[in-house]
Amino acid sequence: MRYHLFMICMLLFLTLGASVAFAKVEAQLTDADFDAEFADDFNEEVEAPLINDPLESWNRGVFWINDKLYFYALKPVARVFRVVPSPARKGVRNFFSNLTTPVRLINATLQFKLRDAGRELGRFLINTTLGVGGLIDAADRWGNVPKKDEDFGQTLGVYHVGQGPYLVLPFFGPSSLRDAGGLIVDGFFDPVNWLTSEWRLIEKVGLRTGLSVNHLSLDDDTYEKLKRDSLDPYLFMRASYVQYRLAKVAK
Repeated sequence: MRYHLFMICMLLFLTLGASVAFAKVEAQLTDADFDAEFADDFNEEVEAPLINDPLESWNRGVFWINDKLYFYALKPVARVFRVVPSPARKGVRNFFSNLTTPVRLINATLQFKLRDAGRELGRFLINTTLGVGGLIDAADRWGNVPKKDEDFGQTLGVYHVGQGPYLVLPFFGPSSLRDAGGLIVDGFFDPVNWLTSEWRLIEKVGLRTGLSVNHLSLDDDTYEKLKRDSLDPYLFMRASYVQYRLAKVAK
């Protein structure tokens, strides 16, 4: 059960990260009541899916389960956790974000984004020293050097590896075959995994669960707002995730 809770928590990293993009809902319009000259305009699909979804029935089922776990398990705990002062919760987020610098630095280097790689190295040095071990994002706050998110899924995209079919992973959320593989590779780059390699499973689960709840406690109900404003949350999240990932690869 504790292992499942850990996996559930990891859903939010992808779901909330994907939520910053906006997308159109897939639709189909017909022309039963218009003149023949307009028929071609309205008998075609407005916008084809940006990714193949041969497992849509399965994906919708997993999406439904993840949605319920989010609303009835994770988010209530995160709301309670907001009793902890915001500066303390942001400090924890900044510390572990600084600790995972190698993931971003290595992927930026693999993509030959040497300027971004240099910035990530500079951010790590600044935040580790002036930022009191990374508790303060001094590089962004005082140096105007924001974090540049890079991961192995993006690296594969830069090398023109296709996304493959769309996947909704149990507890992890929106993904693709390419990005799911990228998650595994990034795990080897993550120093948190190095530091906890000798820990017992329950200790690892506790750490990851705490980080996920902390992350959610700082979120302003992004997922809830997007779901409320969408006609079909599944299609909306699929399109927004894919457009977000395409934009990240193109940068």
